Amino acid sequence: MTLPEFDIEGTQALVVGAGRGIGRWIALLLAEAGADVAVVSLSSGGVDRVVSEIREMGRKAVGVTADATKGKDMDRVAQQVLPQFPNLDVLVNCVGDSIRKPVVPLPGGNAQGMSEADWHFVVDVNLTEAFHGCRAFGPHLLKRRRGSVINISGIMGFRGEANLTAYSAAKGGLTQFTQALAKEWAPYSIRVNAIAPGSFPDPEQITPETLRQREREAAGRIPLGRLGGWRDIGMLAVFLASPASAYVTGQTWAVDGGASIAGPGP
Repeated sequence: MTLPEFDIEGTQALVVGAGRGIGRWIALLLAEAGADVAVVSLSSGGVDRVVSEIREMGRKAVGVTADATKGKDMDRVAQQVLPQFPNLDVLVNCVGDSIRKPVVPLPGGNAQGMSEADWHFVVDVNLTEAFHGCRAFGPHLLKRRRGSVINISGIMGFRGEANLTAYSAAKGGLTQFTQALAKEWAPYSIRVNAIAPGSFPDPEQITPETLRQREREAAGRIPLGRLGGWRDIGMLAVFLASPASAYVTGQTWAVDGGASIAGPGP
């Protein structure tokens, strides 16, 4: 039996930060589920690869290289994408990075404190990027009076962590941004939600030995006993993009194998 509410065949989506990792996985799952996908990333190599992968599935794909933390760049993305994706309904903001440092040097420690540039980089790449994505594409969604915005947060948005203060603050801010914008856009039938991933290492970005070590650690630290896989994160994005989530807005969904309820630790 097929449930039509889960059908996103022909949906037009934009994934910002789709060149690698979680953003790429979400873009590929949306395409596999039947969506046409516009891909945005800082790296032209990443954009080209993901566009090619989506087209191999028989779906329409366009790629744009841009810095999602810059308003002018995202305005340009909208100008390039919307003529080709006039029925765009799904916006995924998936840019993020962290710097592990204390706010100031700690007594007896060797780590340097965060600089002002460190702070602004982490906040911009995890929080401001979502603002720019929504600001650039909001007028289009509001005019159509429909759409689903999916912000990619992290479990630090629920629980701060030492030496990750800027990252924790940015992800916590993204949770509140998601809630506030959900209220702002609800009268226009636009849903705004967030996904908070736990441990989802990209095998292409680390060595096999590091990946095996993280898998061993996950067995004892994460209640479900394993790291997240790319389909784990992508399936929730497909749900939030689909009519099946029509009554869901303002929520941040943890996809972390239970890590956020397991006690201290990232």
